[in-house]
Amino acid sequence: MTDPVYTGMPATDLGTEGWEKPWSGSNGGTCIEAKRLEDGRVALRQSTDPGGPALIYTRSEVASFLEAAKAGDADFLIA
Repeated sequence: MTDPVYTGMPATDLGTEGWEKPWSGSNGGTCIEAKRLEDGRVALRQSTDPGGPALIYTRSEVASFLEAAKAGDADFLIA
């Protein structure tokens, strides 16, 4: 059986409930929305395109990214 949740799937297929904006600010409403899935994975979508594609990451992948971002390893993205 193929996993019905995959990177690039329409975010609307994951439902409308449970999406949160953990990273919002004075950016004119352009935010990343996140949703924790039942199996522990995390879905991300662009807030200005809620029907667009969702990127799906494991809990471990998200934890690694957040740890590295807190340590400054991702600062080059905005430098």
